[in-house]
Amino acid sequence: MTNEIIFPQSIIVSKIFLIRGRKVMLDRDLAELYGVSTKVLNQSVKRSIERFPSDFMFLLSQSELSDLRSQIVTSSWGGTRRLPYAFTEQGVAMLSGVIKSKQAVRVNIQIIRTFIRIRQMLNTNRKLKLKIEEMERGYDKKFRIVFDTLKRMIVEKEKPRKLIGFSVDR
Repeated sequence: MTNEIIFPQSIIVSKIFLIRGRKVMLDRDLAELYGVSTKVLNQSVKRSIERFPSDFMFLLSQSELSDLRSQIVTSSWGGTRRLPYAFTEQGVAMLSGVIKSKQAVRVNIQIIRTFIRIRQMLNTNRKLKLKIEEMERGYDKKFRIVFDTLKRMIVEKEKPRKLIGFSVDR
């Protein structure tokens, strides 16, 4: 049951944003994945607010929401009356104790695994970059062009890519 995939990883990754220097997911996206309304999710959180300190969950500012809307470039944000909450990886983990439906538990496991995988990928790229810099110090300047090209390739890979088209692998 715990290895059951409800959503493709690409769907979960597309709902992770970098806000205030942290990877976060918004309340509305989490509610959608968990199969509950945003109102139900937020009410459940408020009933257990002591589980969600500011480094687990925070309210977006109006300017952060505007920036996010411009990044997403969709009109699906229409009608939002309240500023959304953003949940860090730890906040998402804490949600598993608050939203207890079977779907929420399974999706939560997938989300946590996705966060872990993202962290591992970033760590791998950092290690590769450090190794190249170490090698660069040990070789002639003749190879400078090769190392500069390798560095650019690593930086380009770290940038998140926008998904194009649609996916039917549910």
